[in-house]
Formats: sequence, C-alpha cells, structure tokens
Amino acid sequence: MTELKQQIRILIADDQRLFREALHSLLLGEPDLSVAGVAASGTEALESARRLAPDIVLLNPAMRGEEGMETLRALAASPGRPRIVIFSDCDEKERIIEALRLGARGILPLNSTPQLLFKSLRAVAAGEYWVCHQSVCDLIDYVRAAGAPEREAAPTDGHHLTPREIDVIGSVVDGCTNREIAGKLAISEQTVKHHLTSIFGKVGVTNRLELALFAMHQPLH
Repeated sequence: MTELKQQIRILIADDQRLFREALHSLLLGEPDLSVAGVAASGTEALESARRLAPDIVLLNPAMRGEEGMETLRALAASPGRPRIVIFSDCDEKERIIEALRLGARGILPLNSTPQLLFKSLRAVAAGEYWVCHQSVCDLIDYVRAAGAPEREAAPTDGHHLTPREIDVIGSVVDGCTNREIAGKLAISEQTVKHHLTSIFGKVGVTNRLELALFAMHQPLH
C-alpha cells in the first residue's frame, strides 16, 4: 500500500470574501494541500492560527490598510509561529523587505498562476523561502537600497564562527556564487561547500538566502 503524504494545512486570511473562496476552491483540488480554516480579519487570523495550528498562513498584507502587516508581525511572534506566505506586487520592493523583516517566508506575485501558488506553498512548507522570482543577489540589493545597516565583520557572539567562515558569509552577502567565493578566497569550491555546511549548522539556517538575511540583520563585530 502506498503511504499517503502528510497534508500541508493552510489558513487563508483575507478580508475579501470572493478572494478567500477562490483560494479555498483552488486548494481543494490538491491532495497534499488542505484548508485548515479561513479568516476575514487580522483578529480572526490570530485566533484561528492559535486554535487550528496551521502549517502556513496565506495572508493578504493589504487587508484593511495596514492591518495585514500588523497581523504578519503578530503571527510571526506567536507561540505556534506558522510559516507565512503573503501576496504582493513584486515591484513593491519596500513591502517585500518589510514583510521579510516581519517574518514572512514567502512572497507571491499577485498575478500568480495556480501552479505557482501550489509550488510556493510546498516550498515554504519544506522550510525554504519563496520570494517572487528574485535571486538572493537581487533581494540583498533591495535590502541595501532600503538602508539596511552595513555589514562589518561577523555576526553576534555565540555561533563560534572561524575567520574563514566569516569571510564566506561576507561573500554570500555580496551575492557571490561558490565558484566566485573560491576564486576570491583562493580555496576550492568543495572547501566552500564544506564551510557553508558548517555555517548553516552553527547559525541555524538552511540555505543561502536565510544566511544572507541573518548576516544582514545581526549586530556585527
């Protein structure tokens, strides 16, 4: 007998009934995605997230003005900490940056196809970030353009990073590929990969995007 995959439970939060129902109908057609509940306001979203413990909250940040962004902040800080995917025009760079800072794990274009929606939800459920179609380098450029503090030398104490690992992190923040890091530091690509594996484990991230965001928002020494 084939083992059934565990379903990804999703809470839909939007103040427009038609949009909520359209999303609900789309998700019903995917066997590995299920709708845990729907919410028509930020208050409902927080209560439903607490009560239903969904894996993902699919949130409209434009809900009643700034209520959606405040809800994002509150959800990211809540005990259950569901992963949050928001809808946004990918040209709205400031909103993307703010959403990531507040705790969003996924940014989905407003004109997404159903297939892109499903793919993004699965990626976020698997622990990845989903940020439109942007590369890590593009995202870092966005954060810098918004006036993020300049990186100095190393993230906060407590991670026990070596000087070479700090150099690798700096190169990741600069948008370098493994090959470029290897050339810059005069080491092999395989050594770069070993350093990244060690760094990921020490700082508790799973990919380059998470590492770049981590490094750019930590007090640096």
